[in-house]
Amino acid sequence: MKTALITGITGQDGYFLTKLLISKNYNIVGVVNGQRNPMLNSFTKTFPSVKLLQADLTDFSSLLHVVSDVDPDEIYNLGAISFVGLSFKQPELTANVTGLGILRLLEAVRKGNAKKEIRIYQASSSEMFGKVRETPQNEKTPFYPRSPYGVAKTFAHYTCVNYREAYGMHVSSGILFNHESEQRGYEFVTRKISSNIARIKLGKAVNFTLGNLQSSRDWGYAGDYVEAMWMMLQEERPDDYVIATGETHTVYEFLERALYYAGLHGGIDEYVQFDKEMIRPSEVDLLVGDSSKAREVLGWKPKVAFDDLVELMVNHDLRLEAESNSK
Repeated sequence: MKTALITGITGQDGYFLTKLLISKNYNIVGVVNGQRNPMLNSFTKTFPSVKLLQADLTDFSSLLHVVSDVDPDEIYNLGAISFVGLSFKQPELTANVTGLGILRLLEAVRKGNAKKEIRIYQASSSEMFGKVRETPQNEKTPFYPRSPYGVAKTFAHYTCVNYREAYGMHVSSGILFNHESEQRGYEFVTRKISSNIARIKLGKAVNFTLGNLQSSRDWGYAGDYVEAMWMMLQEERPDDYVIATGETHTVYEFLERALYYAGLHGGIDEYVQFDKEMIRPSEVDLLVGDSSKAREVLGWKPKVAFDDLVELMVNHDLRLEAESNSK
């Protein structure tokens, strides 16, 4: 039985990756940092067999102890300050966790007492492309990050490349484009849309606020994307892969489809108010990925289409809001 160590295990991707690895009969150990985590209770109820250990991506010694104690076959680094908007307000924390975190983890593996090669997955991000140099973006597209989050992810990505080349470590990075689900945090625009529209549909709210509706993103389903993470670590040769659908949709389109699936009619202006305070100091206008390499080498392809993703999220939040009424 393989053992997987997962940082950021209580987040969206950690949820789906845990489900996937359980189905593949892995022993799973999650890393939690001991601070207040609103997702912790829900995670432990859903996955009671998963062992959770205390460690922190900002603390090298704790990572060294966990890696040495667990001696995993695979490590998935999903831990990060992952909300782009927050990174503008807390740039130093973002750099420390999202950027330097993987450096500490790689050093913990390199300097630890592992008796076998540990395969490592790093969660890179399409936000590294930022002000894009070409469309669509692939593994050779130059990076031009436009947020502290994107800058931190770029540092982390190149750190993984360096450790792979300098020390022969089995490190693969997935340059994942936006991937959403019913497990998405409420601070992210897609979940903000689906949850608020569910509340409006059930008479709990009248409207809500959003920022830039014209940003275009390549949106896929998180459950599909964690399969790509696992596939990367099954390859003999470590490498980097863009994971994307190859389609782009604006926030406006996501909102429009969500209203449709909730059965709400009328113009968007009836439900959404514009808030200029939600515009970021520097915006990423267009992201769309070319995942040809992942399709050819890994045999990976997305399964959930854009409309299906929106419908899934809206229906999930409608159920949640309806259940809260009955309690």
